[in-house]
Amino acid sequence: MTDRLLSPSGALAEKLKHLPRRPGVYQHKDAEGKVLYVGKAKNLRNRVRSYFHASRAHDGRLAIMIRKIEDVEVIVTDTEAEALILENNLIKQLKPRYNVDLRDDKTYPFICIKNERFPRIFPTRRVLRDGSQYFGPYIDAKAMRLMLKTIRDIFKLRTCSLHLNQPAIDAGKYDTCLDYHIQRCAGPCVGYETEEHYNQTIKQIKKLLNGKTKALIGLLKDEMEDLAAAKKFEEAAEYRDRIQALEKFSRRQKIVTDDEVDRDLFALEVDRDANVAVGVLFKVREGKIIGRQHKYLRGLDDVEDTDLMQRFVVDYYTEATFFPDEAYLASPVSEPEPLEVILREGRGKKVLLKVPERGEKAELLRMVQANAKLLVSEWKIQKAKQDADRLPHAVQALQRDLRLNKPPRRIECFDISHLGGTGTVASCVVFVDGKPKKSEYRTYNIRTVESGKPDDFQSMREVIERRYARLLEENGPWPDLVIVDGGKGQLSSAVESLQAVEVYGRFPVVGLAKRLEEVFKPGRSESTLIPRTSSSLRLLQRVRDEAHRFAITAQRKRRKKSTLHSELMDIPGVGAKTVQKLLKAFGSVKGVREASEEQIAKSAGVAMAQKIHMHFDTLANQTEKVRSQRETARP
Repeated sequence: MTDRLLSPSGALAEKLKHLPRRPGVYQHKDAEGKVLYVGKAKNLRNRVRSYFHASRAHDGRLAIMIRKIEDVEVIVTDTEAEALILENNLIKQLKPRYNVDLRDDKTYPFICIKNERFPRIFPTRRVLRDGSQYFGPYIDAKAMRLMLKTIRDIFKLRTCSLHLNQPAIDAGKYDTCLDYHIQRCAGPCVGYETEEHYNQTIKQIKKLLNGKTKALIGLLKDEMEDLAAAKKFEEAAEYRDRIQALEKFSRRQKIVTDDEVDRDLFALEVDRDANVAVGVLFKVREGKIIGRQHKYLRGLDDVEDTDLMQRFVVDYYTEATFFPDEAYLASPVSEPEPLEVILREGRGKKVLLKVPERGEKAELLRMVQANAKLLVSEWKIQKAKQDADRLPHAVQALQRDLRLNKPPRRIECFDISHLGGTGTVASCVVFVDGKPKKSEYRTYNIRTVESGKPDDFQSMREVIERRYARLLEENGPWPDLVIVDGGKGQLSSAVESLQAVEVYGRFPVVGLAKRLEEVFKPGRSESTLIPRTSSSLRLLQRVRDEAHRFAITAQRKRRKKSTLHSELMDIPGVGAKTVQKLLKAFGSVKGVREASEEQIAKSAGVAMAQKIHMHFDTLANQTEKVRSQRETARP
């Protein structure tokens, strides 16, 4: 049985039929050719077509994205691991709107080994694709500066930016600088140090930056002993000093395991309410923690936790310059097999990838997870502070004057409108951050009040119950403050309905009386008076006036519609579309009544014109008959 597809455009539908059944990367594009989403697949045909299956439920941003897709571009790869790497690179390059946004909280520094002859080593916050090697990022800048100081104390490296090509050195173009004379540089600019010897030093530094301190110390000891045996005592003494400095540096690092195995520890903390996740990595080399790295992931709608963890781990290893013996995860990834391939190819042999449930490794991961939770908490605190700084003064003043627990960023206000008890309509207007959000305005035709008998209290009970029973079913969005236009009676009615649907207490509710601009709170006999000069009172009045305007507008529309119905919709066979055509042609019901049968036929057809003309003729005859009877009855 063929899967039933939604109806994409003709060209796209044709392309979907011929997609390859191979691993690769796909890019969804909109009508302007802009990339909306980048994804990878084990089977491109099945994965891409799954977006358009009518049987598949799509929520949130994904459903919006699918409606925008006008084209799909695919890139075939040989393996799923290659697709994983390509997907990660394309996401970084294109930054599609509907992919998870994975980024550092800020630009942390790296240590760069420059791709040049006699490479320089320096800190940087810019990572360039020029062949240079980058180590980091360093969350703690102090730790990075300590590492650079250790390198410069132990190794003699150049710090100048001279272009050291061999012809210039042979021609004596350069001269030694102060660093050479204080024995901080070996003088490669004048040929005192060979390129081969300098590169050996760079290899030793890379070991140090990768946390291989013990291995480096062992290597230096062997070279020191060889130099001493060859009676090169001054050079041997230099190596002795390097070894002592490295041992001092190694003692500063925290030991977390005794087996001295290189490990990477990953944990992920997800907060769906805040729509943020934080991935944390601890690098353990030779049993010691040498660094911590974290990244924030935003735009989590419809993305599983396993996919988020996969994205975080893959993002790290596609940029890594060192691959450990083991990688431990606090929670599983969605597809471990291609990740294992990336690790094996990077390491040159199999890397253990595991989610431990007990023992020493699980304890270490709990420490990493605790760091992730702390970072999420810090992010939320910072975000709340930023939001508070951006809040309009009137919203902050309203929180103060009404003594609310949090700023009323989302306000909902209700009003009732009717004409002599008929056509009762309730309005609900929404203000977000002090501004009307008209796309969320709602009107309600009141059903429980008998026509001709006005009952604002019962009308308020009905609209509040209908509104918040629906929000309870849909789980929000919940208001920070509800305003009822009216005094104690309307407020009491609203409270009864909130209690009936079991949401009372979830948010504050107040009544705003028109007479003295008094604010009433549930359970209090006295009103709260807000200073007339306060911006919060002006905000309340704006919200209340907007609810009143919207209710009156809705009530007038309903009355107008009712009038229209009585004139034209009562004619047998006349529907809404015919009415629209007639009003468009003649401007009003009066215009239709006064038109000839031939004129009506042009808009509604001959048969319908006969019915309409007969209807108005009958009404005219009845009216004339009533008038004649009245004339006869007069003395």
